[in-house]
Amino acid sequence: METKAARRSPAPLLATWAVTRVALLLFVFGVFAFPGPDVTADVSVTYRGWYEELLQGTFPLDDVTWQYPPAGALPVLAPAVLPFLSYAHAFFVLAFLADAAVLAPLLYAGGRAGRSRRGAWVWVAGVPLLGPTAYARYDVMVTAVAVAALLAGARRPRVMGALTAFGALLKVWPALLLAGAVRRRAWRAAVVTAAGVVALFAVTMPGAFAFLAFQRDRGTEVESLGSLVFHVGRHFGWDGEVLLNYGSMEFLGPGVAEVSAAALALTAAAFGWLVLWRLRTTRHAPHTLADAALTAVLLFTVTSRVLSPQYLVWLVGLAAVCVSHRASRMGAPALMVVLASFVTVLEFPLGFLHVVLSDWYGVTLLALRDGLLVAAALTAARRLWRSTVPPAPAAPLPPRPSHAEETPVSG
Repeated sequence: METKAARRSPAPLLATWAVTRVALLLFVFGVFAFPGPDVTADVSVTYRGWYEELLQGTFPLDDVTWQYPPAGALPVLAPAVLPFLSYAHAFFVLAFLADAAVLAPLLYAGGRAGRSRRGAWVWVAGVPLLGPTAYARYDVMVTAVAVAALLAGARRPRVMGALTAFGALLKVWPALLLAGAVRRRAWRAAVVTAAGVVALFAVTMPGAFAFLAFQRDRGTEVESLGSLVFHVGRHFGWDGEVLLNYGSMEFLGPGVAEVSAAALALTAAAFGWLVLWRLRTTRHAPHTLADAALTAVLLFTVTSRVLSPQYLVWLVGLAAVCVSHRASRMGAPALMVVLASFVTVLEFPLGFLHVVLSDWYGVTLLALRDGLLVAAALTAARRLWRSTVPPAPAAPLPPRPSHAEETPVSG
């Protein structure tokens, strides 16, 4: 009995989480310098600038880098709850608390029947592989809401719907959590919550929807899958350039508009596949909601014009929820996401200069990272379809000819 209890003890998992998170805090607090560009500048400069403007009761209408739904103002304003700390330090502490808020329900769910602590381990291992970027963006806070929504989904569809809507108004992508939701109560709760929050921001703060135009005008970011066309093209005479545009490093030049349009077409195709899956699926296990969410977010991530390093935080969180179900078939995609997280930190911030210059080292890292994510997306889609859509009935065999028909007539 003691041996079994020792095996089930969460102590090793919690110790690993504590050590890795202290390391992340030491990096973002500047106690130790992480190699490469300073990833915390977005918090101390960009977020802080938005914070000052949002305090005046308006969204950053003249800043094209503000590309978030209206509730995105909340995590930017959140450091105000810790006035005894500087803005950046308060933000990092809140990111740490959001990290803990993901781990706690994963750990609790892992102890239930049919569940596993593998999900908690995916979160514990995957996040630090991204380096300090994990705490230097508000994506970990959005992921905490998304994980809570998925874990509530099977038993509390209304809670799941409300959390999903709130998450989508923080950063859009959590809307995809509804891909596998079959209960109408979840959808109704999502619609009601979204309508209420949107109405509140529309009435109280001007410019709540300015982000739509800023998102529409974005180009092909240097880390996206489509950017590989131009990274390779620069070695064969393509004469475009890389510039800071709409808050990220993007390619500008011949063919960029066409590649961006192709990315949008692929996103539309991914949406079409999800609709077809919903129409054809007939089997819904407890883990299907999470499996569908991971698949949907993977598909939309790899087809996006932008594939920033912090997007991996979403995928690690969703993969963790999937593999917390013993019956989930998302083990291989989850492993690919964790591996992609490690390659991501090699690409950004460690090797970002190589990526911007499109040298072969940078191109190789980017191709490996994006290749892992494409493989994860295709594997997840295939496994989701096979586990939930019944196979098409086999065509009936043609009738065998009778003995009389088989016997030749002699002349």
